[in-house]
Amino acid sequence: MESSERIELPASFEDVSIDHLVVLIADMLERLIAHNDQIPLVPEGLTRFHSRSSPNISVLEYLRRIVRFTNVEKLCLILTLHYIDQICARMPLFTISSLTAHRFIVASVTVSSKAYCDAFCTNAYYAKVGGISVVELNVLEREFLRIIDWHLMCTGELLQEYYVNLVRTHSSGKFVIPVTTQQSSSGSSDSEIEVDSSHSRPMSPMESNAPAGGHQVPHGASTILIDTVTLSPQPSHGPTIEQNMAFAALRESMDQS
Repeated sequence: MESSERIELPASFEDVSIDHLVVLIADMLERLIAHNDQIPLVPEGLTRFHSRSSPNISVLEYLRRIVRFTNVEKLCLILTLHYIDQICARMPLFTISSLTAHRFIVASVTVSSKAYCDAFCTNAYYAKVGGISVVELNVLEREFLRIIDWHLMCTGELLQEYYVNLVRTHSSGKFVIPVTTQQSSSGSSDSEIEVDSSHSRPMSPMESNAPAGGHQVPHGASTILIDTVTLSPQPSHGPTIEQNMAFAALRESMDQS
């Protein structure tokens, strides 16, 4: 039986253990997936991130695998949540679901590691760890950067908002940040994390205390924290021929399973 004892975490995401951070992020993503899996899939909603079937590995174990074999930075893990918000805002029909989560995660880690870290793995290695081919990962990386328009920068303040939100909304309720610790660290939350990219710019949350999954985008897709003020959503179009063909193949594979 899992212990119900409260676990106190550091006030800053930079100080939390990566094992605890993985648990927090996985819990958020799994709740997001459970919500979004209830939304009917339409042809125009298909993306490069969609797989034909749900991978046989949980999001938690997938993240642990990435951490174990790539030594990914904590910063890059939290950035995955920021990128989910940005891409969902630009593509209202896209959702993080059981069909998209794993491929999105490995693409996000690949991109953020290259943007923020002095040392990172090759795409061939990230692909091997993520369980896809390097050709697939290359396609996902290009698609990721195209959709997000190379806006990879994020402030330390915003990342801290994601971290606090993860702790506050964890489904078990066992993780806490002591109030005195939060107050003493409030003065250092304005720091900005730099990235050497002329294409990037900082973003800020619309609401500092937005609940997880509280912002609703079209078709009920649930996101985490979101600021749409500086975003330019892509115009809605009907499905392309490629999307129709992929949708038909997906439906056929699901019917056969």
